[in-house]
Amino acid sequence: MDLVREVERKFNIHFSDPDLLITALKHRSFLNVNNEPRVNSNERLEFLGDAVLDLIVTNFLYQKFPKKTEGQLSKVRSILVSTPVLAKIAGEISLGKMILINWGEEKTGGRHRQSILADGFEALVGAIYLDQGLEAANNFVREHLLHNYKQIVREGLYKNYKSILLEYTQSGGMGVPDYRVVKEIGPDHEKEFIIEVLICGKVMGEGRGHSKKSAEQRAASEAVKKLGLQTKSIS
Repeated sequence: MDLVREVERKFNIHFSDPDLLITALKHRSFLNVNNEPRVNSNERLEFLGDAVLDLIVTNFLYQKFPKKTEGQLSKVRSILVSTPVLAKIAGEISLGKMILINWGEEKTGGRHRQSILADGFEALVGAIYLDQGLEAANNFVREHLLHNYKQIVREGLYKNYKSILLEYTQSGGMGVPDYRVVKEIGPDHEKEFIIEVLICGKVMGEGRGHSKKSAEQRAASEAVKKLGLQTKSIS
């Protein structure tokens, strides 16, 4: 329970159900330590937290920018909830030190891996939402992410290549880019995905990543560069 008290102290949140917090910090690699089932990892809370985070950020931007179009708001939101941005925020609040991972994952730099940090942040948001409600989750996200939204967007910390590619294909009447998993490599706790992006049936890029999201972004990035599309940061 030392971990629970440390997190509660750090974020000034008291959990009614401490097990929710432990689950939010439990990477799937840690399940091997106690031979736990897959559902005991933080993946379900990450799934929920992803949706809660989207709602909080969307509502924030909707209220903040009454004159921006849906497309403009989507671009800004995609930056704020992107893996690199969430991983950076998680690093700033030392979340990596608190995540429960096994020795093998830690040895290979798991505590600093973007996908693990970003997923951990989303899982924590999900746990706060379940335990404390939407207002508490909103306060947490505003304090640690949205208070700095201008700088994040201005610095162009992350270019959403998938959005750039989608705009290009739709404006050219080419439909929607098709992302396909070519291969999955490695065990569950250290899986790597190889994904291709196709436009009109033609492969335009390939990406690798420890999550499908990151692999898709890298595939889209390769396609954007190959097509010579503009990739200016959103301001």
